[in-house]
Amino acid sequence: MSELSAAFVRLHARLAPVAFVPEVRLHQADEPIGLWELTEGEFRSAQPPPFWAFAWAGGQGLARHVTDHPELVAGRRVLDLAAGSGLVAIAAARAGARSVRAVEIDERAVAAVALNAEANGVRVDAELGDILDSDAGDAEVVLAGDVFYSEAMARRMLRFLLRAARTGGARVLVGDPGRAFLPRERFRELAAYDVPVPEGLESVRVKRTTVWELDPAPPGATR
Repeated sequence: MSELSAAFVRLHARLAPVAFVPEVRLHQADEPIGLWELTEGEFRSAQPPPFWAFAWAGGQGLARHVTDHPELVAGRRVLDLAAGSGLVAIAAARAGARSVRAVEIDERAVAAVALNAEANGVRVDAELGDILDSDAGDAEVVLAGDVFYSEAMARRMLRFLLRAARTGGARVLVGDPGRAFLPRERFRELAAYDVPVPEGLESVRVKRTTVWELDPAPPGATR
């Protein structure tokens, strides 16, 4: 974890309970627009947006589901993909996962995951890198919160998740608040929640959020 990135997280976000998963505390920004503009400014071409600074609806819904159903991850190796703040990874660790790997492409997010895991007294292996063209390693459960927010990301994400399920045999769970690029035909619904969200991010105070399980079979295949 970069000390500079960790200092940035501590400076611009404060530790507070997550609205829909109050069992977990995260470093969260009080005001989204200012931090978004700050991170875009000087680093517009290279620095990812500060997704790590907010508890997004998909992640909150998925973390709530894992917390309420610990049997999904207990004793299993878990991968949290595009982990952001690490909320879902931390929920899995608290639920008794054997190990938890949280992967992010943003160095500040990796720092946030490490700081947040420490604050919650759990172990999460935070990793910097883009693994979407690779595989899920030895993960038995793959978790992804709010990852279908763009067409390009959705295409890469679906290919990765299908490989994880078909080749690696992983169970794949996704939390999504109705993003436009979620390929719903590839998933089956497990649960739905009304999740409180920052109005400055979503223009609403509550987002209906669904937890889905990936069906690795090709569309139209006989089951």
